[in-house]
Amino acid sequence: MSFMRRMATLAASGAALGGLGLVGFTALTARKAEQMVPRDGRFLRVNDARIHYVDMGSGPPIVMIHGLYGQMRNLTYALAERLVKDHRVIVIDRPGCGYSTWTGAEDKGLRAQAAIIAQVIAALDLDRPLVVGHSMGGAVSLALALHAPDAVGGLALLAPLTQPVDEPGVFANLAIPSPAKREAVAWTLATPMSLRRAEEQQRFVFSPDTPPADFATRGGGALALRPSAFRAASSDLCHAKDDMEAISPRYGEIMMPVGILFGEGDTLLDPMVHGTRTADALPNGELTVIEGGHMIPVTWPDKTAQWVLSQAKRISRE
Repeated sequence: MSFMRRMATLAASGAALGGLGLVGFTALTARKAEQMVPRDGRFLRVNDARIHYVDMGSGPPIVMIHGLYGQMRNLTYALAERLVKDHRVIVIDRPGCGYSTWTGAEDKGLRAQAAIIAQVIAALDLDRPLVVGHSMGGAVSLALALHAPDAVGGLALLAPLTQPVDEPGVFANLAIPSPAKREAVAWTLATPMSLRRAEEQQRFVFSPDTPPADFATRGGGALALRPSAFRAASSDLCHAKDDMEAISPRYGEIMMPVGILFGEGDTLLDPMVHGTRTADALPNGELTVIEGGHMIPVTWPDKTAQWVLSQAKRISRE
C-alpha cells in the first residue's frame, strides 16, 4: 500500500475521533512528510523571512522559483541538474513554502514575496541573474521584475500565471480569505482532503503527462500534506487575483528580455491567456510552446533545460 493510501486510511480513523483526532493525524502526517522530504540546502535570513535554498554550480547565475503548493524539489527533480554545468543555480523555497518561513505576518502576497527574493539576490551578491519562475513562481518573477528591475537580468517563465483569473476548480478548497479560518482548516480538514484527492489533483496538474511515481519524495510532493503548505497555498491563491490585477497592466514597463515556455496541453493555465496575451504585452517578450502539460520542468526536462539555457544566452547578449 502506498504512503498516500496508508495515510488516507489513518485519516478516516482520525475523522472518527473528531477534531482532536484530526489535529493529531495532521501532526503525524507532517512529521512523516518531513522524514520523506528532508531539508536539502541552507538558510538565509532576510527581512521578514528565513529562506531555504540550494546553491550549486558556477558561472552566470540562475535563480529558480517554484509554483503553487510546491517547493524547491519541483525544480531540482530533473531541471536544475541540467543547468549547473555552465551556471550557478540557486533554487529557492518561496516564503512560507517548503522549509522557508515568514518571520513576521504570514498572510502576504506575491509582491511581498518578490521583495524577499530581491533581498536574497542582494545577499548572495548575484549579478543580474536570469530568474526562472514556474507557475505561481512566474507571477512572483514578474512582480520581481517590476519591484527591482536593476536586480534582474531577464525572466524565463515556465507555464506561468501571468493574468488575473478565478481559482481553478481543482484548487477551489484553497479559497479561504480569513487567516484564522485558514489555520483551523489547515490543522483539521486540509490534510485528509489532500490525501483523498491527491491522485486526482496530481493527474490534473500533470495532464496530459503522467506523474512520476517518485514525485512524492524526489519531487517534494509529500510536503504538500503539511498544514504550513495548505496555509501558504491558500494565502497565495487568495492574493493572486488582486496582485495580478495590479501587476498585469504594467507589463509594458518591463524592458528586460522575458521568455515564456508553455506545454501545449496545459490543463491548469491556458497558454493563450497566460502565454500569448502576456508575450504580446511585453516589449521584449517571446513565447515558445512545446509538448506536454503544466509540469514541464519535471516531465520534459531536456527541452525545458535547452530553452532555459537559450534564455540565459539571450540576456548575455543584451
